[in-house]
Amino acid sequence: MDPDRTPEAAVPRTGPRVLVVSPNRSHLAVLARRLSGEGYRIVAAENGARALTELSRTGADLVLAELVMEPMSGTDLARAIRGETGWSDLPVMLISGRAEPNGAVRAYAAGADDVILKPFHFEVLAAKIERRLANARTLQSLRADVAAIDARAALRAIELGELRDRFYASESERRKLATA
Repeated sequence: MDPDRTPEAAVPRTGPRVLVVSPNRSHLAVLARRLSGEGYRIVAAENGARALTELSRTGADLVLAELVMEPMSGTDLARAIRGETGWSDLPVMLISGRAEPNGAVRAYAAGADDVILKPFHFEVLAAKIERRLANARTLQSLRADVAAIDARAALRAIELGELRDRFYASESERRKLATA
């Protein structure tokens, strides 16, 4: 399997898009196949730089990346994602080996939302991914609600200004008639 593309027949047409990033082709293929089987649309990349290109090109609802990669590590990828305004809320999960004792600390400091330690049970990974996606949907819904409230508040401020202007105009007209 080409790690940059998942066969179209295996790609669900609906469901969240997960960007899977791993320099290990077999690990990438297994994750892509298993996550695709869970209903996720998979975009694959073999390194952090390619992941950023894929994010720009196709977008994603969640990034699942290896912590240890060259030349751009998972922490560097998380920092780059957090540095982009359009991606700052994108869930980022990093996979770390147990032999990397400070990996989780570095990952969280870089802005990762979660760190998955190897070896992991796929069912736990899938549950964590679903939880992160649910949180992202909630945040997106809240942001939309705030934007709608802001728009209504702006409309009300305009209406209030118009009413104030009409009031001042009618008061001015009333004073003119009272002095005439």
